[in-house]
Amino acid sequence: MVSPQFSFLCLLTIISTSCGPATHRDPALGEAFVGPATVNLRKEIMPKSAIVATPHFGDKVEIIGTKRRFVRVRTREGAEGWIDDRSLLRQVDIDEIKAQSAAARDYPSQGIATAFETMNVHAHPDRFSPSYIQIKEGEKFDVLEHRLVTVPASAVRKPLVNTAKPARKPKKMNKQKIPPPPAPAAPPLPLDWKELSKQSEDALEPRTEDPPPVTPQEDWSLVRTASAQSGWVLTRRLYMAIPDEVAQYAEGHRITSYFALGKVQDEDRVKNVWLWTTINSVNQPYDFDGFRVFTWSLRRHRYETALIQRHLRGHFPTLVNTSAGTFGVCIEKDDGHRYRREFRLVDSQVKFAGEKSCDHSEEEKAQTSAKPAPNVENPSEGTLDKLKGKLKTIMK
Repeated sequence: MVSPQFSFLCLLTIISTSCGPATHRDPALGEAFVGPATVNLRKEIMPKSAIVATPHFGDKVEIIGTKRRFVRVRTREGAEGWIDDRSLLRQVDIDEIKAQSAAARDYPSQGIATAFETMNVHAHPDRFSPSYIQIKEGEKFDVLEHRLVTVPASAVRKPLVNTAKPARKPKKMNKQKIPPPPAPAAPPLPLDWKELSKQSEDALEPRTEDPPPVTPQEDWSLVRTASAQSGWVLTRRLYMAIPDEVAQYAEGHRITSYFALGKVQDEDRVKNVWLWTTINSVNQPYDFDGFRVFTWSLRRHRYETALIQRHLRGHFPTLVNTSAGTFGVCIEKDDGHRYRREFRLVDSQVKFAGEKSCDHSEEEKAQTSAKPAPNVENPSEGTLDKLKGKLKTIMK
C-alpha cells in the first residue's frame, strides 16, 4: 500500500511542474509561404549551421525576426530557423503560381523535352524567382512557350578577376642624361590660312555617337510536368526528345518544337511523318526562323524532306491536327502582322491550304492534336470527279 507521504510528494511534484514558467515563444511578425521545392532552415545564419527543419513548397511559416536579407521563421511543427527572404512567397505569389499552372493545362504542347541533369523550374522567367519544382535527370515534360527576357543590371555577375590591363607607369627621367637640344622656331602661318581653315572645317565628318551598351538577355521556356505543374526553365538546358534518325538533319540549328503529323507503314515498320521548327541563333524575339516536314520514303526506306521554309519570324503556338493531317504555323510578315499559314498532308506531299490572321490563336489554344478535326473535303478528288457527281445529281 502506498504511504500518504509518498502520495503527497508526488502531488507537490505535479503542481510545481505545471506551475513552472512556460516556454518563451517570440511573437509572429507576419506570415509567408515556402517558395522552393525544399529548403533548409538553419539554426544560425551561417551556411554551415545545423539544419533544424526542411519545409516544402507551399508550407506556411510565421516570421518571427529579420536580419538583413535573412528571415527567422517558425514552422507549424514549432521548428525555428533562418532562411533567405528570397525563398519566401506571399499569398498573392502562391495564387499566381496556381493560376499559371491551371491556365497552362490547356496550352497545346510544342513537343516533349528532357533534361540531362537535375533542373530547377522557376515560378517566373527569372533566376532569382523561387524554384518550386525540380525536374530529375531523364524526366520528360512538355514545352509550351518561349520568352526572351532582359536581365536586370543588378543580376549581372561581376567578373571575379579583372582582365583590364593596368595603366603603364611613366618612365622615370634620368637626371644624368644630357638634355635634348632646344626645338627650332615654328614656321610662319601661310598667307591664306583663313581660307584653309574654312576648307578643313567643311571636310570634317560629323561625329558619330557611340553605340549603346549591349543589354544581356536570356531565353526562357514555359514547361509542363507530368503532374500538370508549370513553370519556367532556361531554354539552353532542355533538349527536345525527337528521334535521332530525324534530329541528325538539324544542320546545327536548335530544334524548338516538333510534332507527328501521321504514320507510314513500310512492310513491318511504322514510321512517323515529322514536322519541326528550328532556330539558327539564340536570344531572338521570335520562336523559330524555319520549319521542315519529313516524310518516310517507301522506295528508298529513309526520311526525305517534303517541305522546308527558312528565313522566317515564327511564333508559337504551332497547331497540329493529326487526324486530319493538317498544321498551321504563325509567321510575322514585314508589316508586323502575324498570319497563320495552314498546310495539309496529302499522301507524301505537303500542300498549302490557306492563310489567316493569328488573332484567333487564343481560341485555337484550347484545341490539341488529340482532338478530332472537322470533316474536310477529300483533297484527292479532282475537278472531273466533281462534275460527274453533279451530273449524276441532275440526272436523278
